[in-house]
Amino acid sequence: MWAALLTVYVLWGSTYLAIRVAVTTMPPLLMAGARFTIAGLLLLAWRLPIAMRAGKVPSIDEWRRTLVIGAALLLGGNGGVAFAETTVPSGLTALIVSTVPLWMTAIDAVFYKRMPSRSALVGLATGFGGVALLIGAPGGGSVSIAGAIVLVLASLSWAAGSIYSRSAKLPEDSFLATGMQMVAGGACLLIVGTAFREYARVDIGTVSYNSWIAFGWLVFFGGIVGFSAYLWVIRNASTALVATYAYVNPVVAVALGWAILSEPITFKTLLAGAVIVASVALIVSAGTRASPDQQ
Repeated sequence: MWAALLTVYVLWGSTYLAIRVAVTTMPPLLMAGARFTIAGLLLLAWRLPIAMRAGKVPSIDEWRRTLVIGAALLLGGNGGVAFAETTVPSGLTALIVSTVPLWMTAIDAVFYKRMPSRSALVGLATGFGGVALLIGAPGGGSVSIAGAIVLVLASLSWAAGSIYSRSAKLPEDSFLATGMQMVAGGACLLIVGTAFREYARVDIGTVSYNSWIAFGWLVFFGGIVGFSAYLWVIRNASTALVATYAYVNPVVAVALGWAILSEPITFKTLLAGAVIVASVALIVSAGTRASPDQQ
């Protein structure tokens, strides 16, 4: 369990930097679509023949469920992040995305009638206050308000997809299910990217060496390894434990953005980040103390 969580902590913290580098010379939605489609096809090439020999070919219903999860996680969630990172620094992106557990708590309360404790409610209010401080305070510098709004919506989509994936009936082989979700989500990203005519901006000759390296990192470490670990954890651990990745990732992302891309770390960034991280930690600790039927 902890090996999978540490994988998500470190590798997904690094993907914010990798996405930021990749989209400097690659269109964001087509890049994300190609990334997940390639990773998903590699997993399917490995696991689907095994499933076929065992007589466990994925059903139409299982493909439909993976399409829903893939669209929510990869199109709405990761696609929104890739699009936003064309205007928002990677460290700030990770901080805004760290509100995912706040959305998960809200969805639990509204749709599943699992009401949060008082501590969790305080955490929700504090977390949204931190996001408001991060994107709306005077002197916000180069942070794009539109990009920040896209990130908030992407976080909501990711939270909804994560909660749905916990109870969705999928193939027992977690790697096969992961490959199916990545292919489905990657196809959605490619379709939307094409609809936005991103192909008109594709010129292989102008893609930088750094972007190719970042793309390769995203396919293997962020996709096959990191995404597989996340989908396994989300189905085998409590929501509270899974949610801890959301406040470890920003620490990794901000540090890498500062060290490699020289992204500035201002007092406002540190303050807003501290508020967001504290709010998420408050919600996670409240969930940990809750009884099993409340999680």
